Amino acid sequence: MLSGVSRIAIRSGTRRVPMGLTHRFVSHTSANKSTVVPPSGIHNPGVIHAEQQHVPAPDDYLRNLSKNELFSLGMIGMCTINKPILDLVIKLFPYVPLFLVKIFVSPLYCGGDTPKEVIDTGKRLQKRGINNMMLSLTIEDAEGIKNIDINYIVEETIKSVHSILKPVMLEQLESGKDVNSIPPGYIALKPSALVANPAEVLLNFNKPEWKTQRDELINNCSRITQEVFNLNQELLAKYPDRKSPFFVSTIDAEKYDLQKNGVYELQRILFSKFNPASSPIVSCIGTWQLYLADSAADLAKDYERAKKEGYKLGLKLVRGAYIHSEPDRSVIYATKEETDANYNKVLTTAVNDLLANGEKSYYGHLVVASHNYESQMLATKLLAGQKQSVGKLNVTLAQLLGMADNITHDLITNHKVENIIKYVPWGPPLETKDYLLRRLQENGDAVRADNGLPLVKAVLKTALRM
Repeated sequence: MLSGVSRIAIRSGTRRVPMGLTHRFVSHTSANKSTVVPPSGIHNPGVIHAEQQHVPAPDDYLRNLSKNELFSLGMIGMCTINKPILDLVIKLFPYVPLFLVKIFVSPLYCGGDTPKEVIDTGKRLQKRGINNMMLSLTIEDAEGIKNIDINYIVEETIKSVHSILKPVMLEQLESGKDVNSIPPGYIALKPSALVANPAEVLLNFNKPEWKTQRDELINNCSRITQEVFNLNQELLAKYPDRKSPFFVSTIDAEKYDLQKNGVYELQRILFSKFNPASSPIVSCIGTWQLYLADSAADLAKDYERAKKEGYKLGLKLVRGAYIHSEPDRSVIYATKEETDANYNKVLTTAVNDLLANGEKSYYGHLVVASHNYESQMLATKLLAGQKQSVGKLNVTLAQLLGMADNITHDLITNHKVENIIKYVPWGPPLETKDYLLRRLQENGDAVRADNGLPLVKAVLKTALRM
């Protein structure tokens, strides 16, 4: 997941896990409680364990919603009561008229069609204590069949930094808020949206005969990240007390073979260019999917390489968005407990390093992108009592828009978390409909855990009290 948010490609060859195997793999948090039981052979030094952590009920959050929002959530709950119904919804969803999707579904999970609508979404989030967003323009072509103008996507993404993220940040900075109480604004870059025939380009990233396409992808990511870098330098000169980035370019993850062959190297190139060790803030982060069995080892190697070559990494940690479509199941942890242990171990290592070393940490910046309550509480407890340290201010908690809202509400209301954001997809209605379908396909288990019959009951109880 955000796993994030993270993850709006048209997936090629989405494959369902055979019946009988689904329960062995991780893609969601239990709706009732979340505990980490480290599997044999995995040692988690320094991890804080919260025993029998019960995921907060949605009741408190639902009381803040309008009747229209409650009605839409009730419909989502009915559509996700069990796996057969959800599977049927997924099959029928492409045939649902677009206007119905825009009325009942998109407002919950998407930021809007235009920059103004997304800014309005940002203002609504601020009223809930969520003071920034990770924007994702939902236009891409992972399968190379749409004939999309890549330059248009690059230009629109750059515009969104200036027309959405910058005004949202400036309004808060100029309001007199503590400059360090506002989390960064993030812009998600999907490699599969930024070059033609992206799967082949990433698979052949280091082959000389693919140099032209490789350079095009690097240049497109660099054009966007350069805008972020420039804005960071501009605002840092005006607000020198700021201890974290104002804006962050975020490289989203791809499937395992694309990640290993191309995305990791793309991230390294951008880190070395935009995250020099001499800078007090980073401008670019990459994504590690921690349901991959070799993810911790890959990250450890990247950390050592960053130290050697003099740049900072920047991390977004997700469990992973491709649980149902990875063709080689051996690359994924066999159990949910192993994945949870790996996530919490890597999370603990990164947070402790940031707290100990501040702006000298080679982790640079961390986004804990998860709907898992224990992981979010683990990060919260590790950061407790750190006040306004550089390390604490460079850790952001994140969830997808419209998902895990009970957890988001609990973190803000009961644990006074300020550095928290939502991953906000936005763009043309047809593209956002495609995004919603992909989200159902990739995160169906998480959607059912978040919704289903418990949500229907909670919505009815809340509606009757209004």
